[in-house]
Amino acid sequence: MTRVRVDGAAAVEVPDGSTALAAVRAAGVEIPALCHDERLTPQGSCRVCLVRAAGGVVAACTTPVSEGMRIDTRAPESRDAARAALELILSELPPRALEVPPERSELVRACLHFGLTGTSFPAAAHDRGLDHSHPYVKLDRDLCIACGRCVAMCAEVQGTFALELAGRGFDTAVSAGDGGPWAESPCVACGGCADTCPTGALSEPGLLDLRPISRTTTTTCGYCGVGCALDVHVRDEGIAAITPHRAAPVNRGHACVKGRFAHGFTDAADRLTRPLVRRRGQLERATWAEALALISQRYARIRERHGPEAFALISSARATNEENYLAQKFARTALGTNSVDNCSRLCHAPSATGLTAAFGLAGGTNSLDDLDRADCVLLAGANPTEAHPVVGARIKQRVLSGARLVVVDPRRTELAGLADVHVRCKPGSNVAVFHALAHVLLGEDLVDEEFLRERASGRAELAALLRDYAPETVGAIAEVPARDLLAAARLFGRSRNPAIIYGLGVTEHAHGTDGVRALANLAILRGSVGEPGCCGILPLRGQNNVQGASDMGALPDLLPGYQAVADPAVRHRTARAWRHPVPAEPGLRIPEMFDAAISGRVRALHVIGEDILQSDPDTAHVREALRSCEFVVCHDLFLSRTAQHADVVLPAASFLEKEGTFVNFDRRFQRVRAALDPPGEAADDFRILHRLADALGADLGCPAPSDALAECASIAPLFAGVSHERLDREGPLHWPCRAPGEPDEPALFLDGFATPSGRAELAAVPYRPPGDAPDAEHPLTLVTGRRLEHYNTGSMTRRTPDLRLLPGETLDVHPDDAARLGLSDGEAARVTSRWGAAVLTARTTRDVRPGEVFAAFHFPGAEINAVTSSHADAATGCPEYKVTAVDVRPVAPPGRERR
Repeated sequence: MTRVRVDGAAAVEVPDGSTALAAVRAAGVEIPALCHDERLTPQGSCRVCLVRAAGGVVAACTTPVSEGMRIDTRAPESRDAARAALELILSELPPRALEVPPERSELVRACLHFGLTGTSFPAAAHDRGLDHSHPYVKLDRDLCIACGRCVAMCAEVQGTFALELAGRGFDTAVSAGDGGPWAESPCVACGGCADTCPTGALSEPGLLDLRPISRTTTTTCGYCGVGCALDVHVRDEGIAAITPHRAAPVNRGHACVKGRFAHGFTDAADRLTRPLVRRRGQLERATWAEALALISQRYARIRERHGPEAFALISSARATNEENYLAQKFARTALGTNSVDNCSRLCHAPSATGLTAAFGLAGGTNSLDDLDRADCVLLAGANPTEAHPVVGARIKQRVLSGARLVVVDPRRTELAGLADVHVRCKPGSNVAVFHALAHVLLGEDLVDEEFLRERASGRAELAALLRDYAPETVGAIAEVPARDLLAAARLFGRSRNPAIIYGLGVTEHAHGTDGVRALANLAILRGSVGEPGCCGILPLRGQNNVQGASDMGALPDLLPGYQAVADPAVRHRTARAWRHPVPAEPGLRIPEMFDAAISGRVRALHVIGEDILQSDPDTAHVREALRSCEFVVCHDLFLSRTAQHADVVLPAASFLEKEGTFVNFDRRFQRVRAALDPPGEAADDFRILHRLADALGADLGCPAPSDALAECASIAPLFAGVSHERLDREGPLHWPCRAPGEPDEPALFLDGFATPSGRAELAAVPYRPPGDAPDAEHPLTLVTGRRLEHYNTGSMTRRTPDLRLLPGETLDVHPDDAARLGLSDGEAARVTSRWGAAVLTARTTRDVRPGEVFAAFHFPGAEINAVTSSHADAATGCPEYKVTAVDVRPVAPPGRERR
C-alpha cells in the first residue's frame, strides 16, 4: 500500500500503482474527470481533473502515486487550468447540454463543481445531427466531446470494437461501424457506451425523457444464469431505464442487451392480470376464488381416485429460490408426491450428476472472479458471447490480455474466431475429444503428478482406457485434424492456471454425463481444481435460477441441499422441520412425467413458469401428455402455448416484481428485490403457492420469502449460513456457507473433496456414439442453441424492441449444402426428423460445418422442438438437443411448384 496526503489532510492508503485520482477519491474529495471511468484504461485527455502534485500541475487520472506524495486539488493554478479546459469543452456544445439533470450528466456536475453556467469562448455551430435508428442506443452528435470513453468501453469491456472517433478537430464524434446508421453497425447493444457517456451524447429511450426518476431498486437479472446486478430506475410506476450496478461483483458494471434493455414485457398488452378458467372448452377470466376453488376440487377428486402419485409438478428456473423451495415443499406435503422437477433436467442435470461424481458437489468449482488469473481458457460446447454475454466479454478481456484460448465446438462462434485452437468437432463426439486431450496430457507428462498422487483416484483405469484415444484415432471419430487435438492439449497442459468453462454443448447429449466426467478429468489431471489460486471448472447455466431451483430441492430424488430422498435420516430431519412426513420413494423426472401422463398414471400436471410445449424436445409427445392429463394448472406471465392447454392459468409476477434470491452459475446467492408491483391481480409464485395450499387445507409455513430461506438453511447444511439479512448486510455469498458466522466458499475443495473417498475421482468412461445419427433419409445433423437478442422461449424478449434487432428465427445452413439443396438465403425450408417437422427461413453461413444445420427455439412459429430428438442421457434424462438427424428441403411458395 502507498500512503498519500490529499489537501493537507491525514494520509490515506491506496494500493500500489494507484493513480492520484484514486487517492483523491479515497480521501473523500470529489473532482471531475470527464474522460475517466474506473472500468477503463486512463486516458488523460479532458484535463478537467488537473491537480498539483509531483512538483507540477498533472492530470490526476494518469499520474501514479508514490509514497508520501502530496496532492493539492485546490491549488489555484491547477483549478484555473482545469476550469479553462472545461470551459473550452463547453464552448463546443449547445446550451441544451446543461439542461440534463446533474445526476445523469457528469458534464453538468463538473460545471457545478467549477461554478460554470456558460463559456466566454466563441460558441460553435451545432448541426451534426441525431442518430436514433437503433431501438436502444441513441446518439446526439452535438453533445459528443470526443472523450473516447464509449470507444474504450466497447473495446476493453465488451470486446466488440464497434465504435471509433471519426472526424477532425472539433468535428470529431463517435461513429459506429462504417459510419452508417447505428442500427446497421456491429453494436451488440450492451449499453456500455451510453452508460459511460459523460454528457448524454449517447443515451437510451427512457433517459431522453429528462423528468426525474422516482426511485431506483437494485436487483438481480432474470435472464441468463450469469447473475448480473442491475439498478432499475422507475418513473410514473413504469421502468424508465435499467443500468448495470457499478459495484456488482459478477458483472462489474456491465450488462447485455437483454438484461439492460429488454424490460418492455412488464407492461405488455397481453400480460395476464387475472386468473383464467376453462369453461365449455374455452379459457375465460375468473376470480381468484373461483380458480382456487376449482383447483382444490379437482385435486381432491384426483387424490381420492388415484392417490398422490397421480400428481406431478414442474417448478421454475425463473422463479426465486424461496419460490422453488416452497414449490417442492408444496408438492411433497400438500400433494404428497416427490414427482417434482425443474428445467435443469433439460440442460445441466448432467453437470450436477457428473460434477458430484467427480468432486462431490453439484456446482462449479470456482468463482468467475478466478477467471482473472487464467492464462488459458478451455471453452467447450458454449457460445457465451450470445448466450451469456457478460461472461463472453470477460473471456475476451482475458484473451486480449494475453491468455490462450481453446474452443471445442462444431460451430464457428465469435470466440472460436479468437481462439488459438478451434477444435471443430462433429456433434456428439465430445467424450472422444476430451479423452484425446487427456491422452496427450498423460503421454507428454503434462499432468500434476503430486496432485494425482495425493488427491485423485482412478488414474490407472483412465490411463488404460486412454490408450485407445490417440489424436489420430479420435480425429477420425470427431472429424478434426489430429494436429488440432495435439495443439489444444499442449496449450492447456503447458499453462500455469488453466480454466475450463463449458455449456449445453457438453451436457445436452445422450451421453452428457459422460461428457462432464471426461471434461472433469482434464481439470483433475492438471490439478486445476481444489488448489489455492486455481481456476477450476465452471458450467454456464442457462436460465437465471436453474442452479437455485435444483439447490432448493425441486428434484424428484433430492431434497434441499442435494440430500437424498431415499435417506431416512434426511427425511426425518426434513419432516420434523415441516411438521409433515416426506414421501420415501423418488418421484418422476420431467420426461417420465410425460410418459406417465400418456399411460394414465399422472392425472394432474402443475407447471410453474415453463412453456414445456415450446422448450421441451419432441413437441408431439409433450402435446399428447398435456392432452392426456385430466387437469393442468399453469402459472405464467403470458398465455404461452402450454398455458393454452391448461384448465386453470394463474397470472404470475416477473423477476422485476418479486422478493427473494437467485443462485447464479458460480453458486452465488444474490438478492432479488421488487422494483414494480405486479399488474392487476397477478401475484408472485410464492403468494400463489400459499393460496393454493390454503385452498387444499395445507399449511406451508414460511409466511415471507425470508422465512422460506431461513427454513431451507435449517435443513440444508450447504446453505446454513445464508439469510436475507446477511445478504443485505454483506452482499452475495457462495454456497457452501455452512454457518451464520462462517465465510462462504467461492473456491471449493481446498480442504478436501466431498466424495466418499475424499479424493477427486477420474472417470474411465468410453466414448459412445450419439443416440441419433444421419442416414440416407435424414442426411444432416441439427444442432440447437440460442441467439444474443432473445432468451429461452422468447416470451419476454419478443415483447420488447429486441424483436427489431432479430425479428425471426433462421435455419443456418452451410453454403455448400444450400447449393446442393437448391436453397437460397431468405427462402423457406422444411426441416424433417424422425419426430416431426418445422419450417424456418434459411440463412447461409460458414459458421456451421457442411452436413450440419443450426437453429434456436425463441420463436413459436419456428417450431424447432417439434423436430428435436427424444433420445436422452441415460443417467439424468437430459435430452439430446445437440444431435438430431434431419432432412432439409426448400418449400415452394404458394401457387408455385419448385422444379
